[in-house]
Amino acid sequence: MANTLRYKEDGTFKIVQFTDLHWENGGKKDGLTRDLMVQVINEEHPDLVVFTGDMIESQACIDPRRSFRQAIAAAESSGTPWAAVFGNHDTEAGITREELMAVQLQCDHCITESGPENISGIGNFVVRLLGRDEITDKALFFLDSGSYGNTCAGGYAAIARDQIEWYVRESEALASERGDIVPALAFFHIPLPEYRDVWELATCYGSKYEEVCSPHLNSGMFAAMVETDNIIGTFVGHDHINDYIGELYGIRLCYGRQTGYNNYSRSGFTRGARIILLEEGKRDFRTWLRLHDGEMIYEQSEHRPEKRKG
Repeated sequence: MANTLRYKEDGTFKIVQFTDLHWENGGKKDGLTRDLMVQVINEEHPDLVVFTGDMIESQACIDPRRSFRQAIAAAESSGTPWAAVFGNHDTEAGITREELMAVQLQCDHCITESGPENISGIGNFVVRLLGRDEITDKALFFLDSGSYGNTCAGGYAAIARDQIEWYVRESEALASERGDIVPALAFFHIPLPEYRDVWELATCYGSKYEEVCSPHLNSGMFAAMVETDNIIGTFVGHDHINDYIGELYGIRLCYGRQTGYNNYSRSGFTRGARIILLEEGKRDFRTWLRLHDGEMIYEQSEHRPEKRKG
């Protein structure tokens, strides 16, 4: 069966999320990023590495293909299966998404797929996580959240209607095959507008040091996830100094932790990675942060929304 992964013998499956590497040309800051990724992979021994966009800072890259190969080398050289979704900076200059996808597909341990040609974006695909009975126990959805909005809406891109319809069809097919809803995670780069809502409406855990840079247009991806009732967690990057988690309508909206040493950050905001642990047969996941200085953050600080008047 194509594009499948399996739990370990103990019934667990661990994912490391790296995000916003903004790799340039292999300089000093890129070296720090590489060292962090090697450290996390060696300490966590993940079953899958996921890059949630902005792997390279394409406008600064002399050779974007070479830079991309350098950016993913820590995962590739470890022999760990890995997947990536594109961010807005990956293909701003010097390379297209199609060309950068071709670089990925040449790698031995990459499980990324180009995805259907008849829908928006490059790299919309789903991975099945099989249980010991060889039946799909979880699904991992990967979506290209685009780059920038059209001239009407402006801002950042929104996940397109045809992508949402594809997600619903794939979810229904998985449920039909199994005879029940298949719990799933979703990975993409740009946060949905509901990332702003959850901070304002629900108790969240973690830091919010910048505004949520979501699309101006709400295209309905979150509503589709709620109605389909399979997504238990979404994982994004894009906003470098946000790392919080909050639950809205049964879905945990999660930021990763900025991994790359290029581009902007905040003093004292140590680079790191988000770790995700799935267990066979459980509609849930555990998650924590591992930072470059060795700190492990299992419980992030609590934020309660301000009470609104009226």
